[in-house]
Amino acid sequence: MVRIRVLVVDDHRIFAESLAAALAAEPDVDVSAAGSGPAASRCLDRAAAEGRRFDVLLVDADLGAGVAAVGLPIQRAPGSGPVPGPGPAPPSDGIALVAGVRAAHPGVRTVVLAERDDPRRAALALQAGASGWVAKDCSLSRLLAVVRGVLREETHLPPALLTGVLRELTAARKHRSDSERLVESLTPREHEVLRCMVAGLGRKDVAARLFLSPHTVRTHMQNVLGKLGVHSTLAAVALARRAGVRPAELAGDVVERSGQLA
Repeated sequence: MVRIRVLVVDDHRIFAESLAAALAAEPDVDVSAAGSGPAASRCLDRAAAEGRRFDVLLVDADLGAGVAAVGLPIQRAPGSGPVPGPGPAPPSDGIALVAGVRAAHPGVRTVVLAERDDPRRAALALQAGASGWVAKDCSLSRLLAVVRGVLREETHLPPALLTGVLRELTAARKHRSDSERLVESLTPREHEVLRCMVAGLGRKDVAARLFLSPHTVRTHMQNVLGKLGVHSTLAAVALARRAGVRPAELAGDVVERSGQLA
């Protein structure tokens, strides 16, 4: 019998333990539980190192509610708030955890467990790499069907959420396409300056990194803001992330001299 290894991630201990116990009663399911995003990341890393990888992650949508998320940036639909930037610690909220798992353990399928229907957050979860969004109060048989379904590369959403999620994903794609067109209007040097801005570098740091004068960097930054149609560095960074612009690496990469790109 092929056994399915499941990791339940929820900071409500009673719920996590109850769900784990219910799943463990199935003859083909092995279950573990973690109470936070960092704990889940450690479990996944340890299991991978020991050659017994998890197959499915069941993660609370409201994991660590109220705690600032750190982790990989994810594409958000318009108006959904700021995008979390990269950070040194494992992700601590549910959707950020999904994105982190997708990057570090691409073979693990993730299903988000939610207390309420929310098309916007469900769309964000799918964009982050989730294979499903399921109500916490669904039946055990329904949850098992989803777990087995995602292992067959299926995507599971409640029918009531489908229209709203498709609307959110369509809006996000259009927003990203508009952002990409604006970024494509930048010169190579302006694009490099934008990558430095996404990495959080100030004008003096950008100047030192690219071997330019602060005055020249100021001009490039003003050009970037003008071409992107925004009025602040924060807005430029948000637009750049929507367009998939990666931050400049802060160590170990090669920086071209100003004469080559200016």
